[in-house]
Amino acid sequence: MEIQNKAMLITYADSLGKNLKDVHQVLKEDIGDAIGGVHLLPFFPSTGDRGFAPADYTRVDAAFGDWADVEALGEEYYLMFDFMINHISRESVMYQDFKKNHDDSKYKDFFIRWEKFWAKAGENRPTQADVDLIYKRKDKAPTQEITFDDGTTENLWNTFGEEQIDIDVNSAIAKKFIKTTLEDMVKHGANLIRLDAFAYAVKKVDTNDFFVEPEIWDTLNEVREILTPLKAEILPEIHEHYSIPKKINDHGYFTYDFALPMTTLYTLYSGKTNQLAKWLKMSPMKQFTTLDTHDGIGVVDARDILTDDEIDYASEQLYKVGANVKKTYSSASYNNLDIYQINSTYYSALGNDDAAYLLSRVFQVFAPGIPQIYYVGLLAGENDIALLESTKEGRNINRHYYTREEVKSEVKRPVVANLLKLLSWRNESPAFDLAGSITVDTPTDTTIVVTRQDESGQNKAVLTADAANKTFEIVENGQTVMSSDNLTQN
Repeated sequence: MEIQNKAMLITYADSLGKNLKDVHQVLKEDIGDAIGGVHLLPFFPSTGDRGFAPADYTRVDAAFGDWADVEALGEEYYLMFDFMINHISRESVMYQDFKKNHDDSKYKDFFIRWEKFWAKAGENRPTQADVDLIYKRKDKAPTQEITFDDGTTENLWNTFGEEQIDIDVNSAIAKKFIKTTLEDMVKHGANLIRLDAFAYAVKKVDTNDFFVEPEIWDTLNEVREILTPLKAEILPEIHEHYSIPKKINDHGYFTYDFALPMTTLYTLYSGKTNQLAKWLKMSPMKQFTTLDTHDGIGVVDARDILTDDEIDYASEQLYKVGANVKKTYSSASYNNLDIYQINSTYYSALGNDDAAYLLSRVFQVFAPGIPQIYYVGLLAGENDIALLESTKEGRNINRHYYTREEVKSEVKRPVVANLLKLLSWRNESPAFDLAGSITVDTPTDTTIVVTRQDESGQNKAVLTADAANKTFEIVENGQTVMSSDNLTQN
């Protein structure tokens, strides 16, 4: 199935029920036509980071089901899989063979061998200045020691957790692995491949090893050359200043709108619509929009869309207005990997306020691109403090495990019923043609008018909203579709 201009659900295989069969059942019985695509977060055997330390891409984790379950979903929804192009688990065949056979292993060039990497740069490298220059996720050099079966040791490049060992994407053996894995994903139903942490994949001496140009384009182009004949697309994942996704988009790739979440929060906290209007006018159509994902709410992504003072204001308001949101949940004491993300569900970030939350989703629906809705957000989920505290993992505040019974109860809540109605309408409305247009006006400081029109000019959807009062009206071709006055009530 080709990518459709319909909302995409983001979910783990065991978050809406126990497994993939349950996910499929939830979609058919409880969600209906509100969702047209599914981003299945990593469902492969993994040794950490809830799937993002894959050990074997050739199998579905048996706890979730099998390839038949994945393919059954693909018959009804367009699918996105994750490919961790930057790293792989220590339990992978590649790592274990390298550990056993050292330089006799066929995988001896699969990983980035720290000492050999720097030896090519000259003597006495790396210096402290070299290490300081690296765009790191740790407070030390991004390395991890490997002890080979022959008793010798060396260091491998290790950007993220201890189970996620970096791959040398420029080695012949890694290129072969990438090609084989991507082809297999498409064979099993992937229409879109999310390249996780791809900006870290290219390492080069005398750079910060993050989005290294021009080499990063060579890597992306190689992936594109594999997938284009298979009619599959790439979605590179990157949390950074919006100018970097813009570069990627200018090269013809789908990108994420990670600036929208914080910009929308600022709009709803302050009641001012000017910065949201500015961003909607700048945004590309070939993108997937987000308000929430399996990670935290990105802060750095909105830099220069919001001023530093506005970002500080929105961040502080999040802790003040948000329900059960504390700064400590986004700190090292809760294993937070990114100081530029705040851990909270989007619903709780808005104080568990139904009116504010629904308006945030209305803004997302009218933004350029295709909406992605995280499963907790689809059910307007509150912060899961019990899961957070039991695991001491900050991001788990937004990773509640829903039973089938819970889902059936949650979809009856007015805020969820209205959201599903909104998404179902958006999926079928021709006004949201990605080849069409968007115009944005701000009649007053607190109001915004967004008009989406298809390429032919025959279909038009208009949103009129007041961010201060949390009210809105949606009109399509002269007919009111939804407004604050005609929402589903208890």
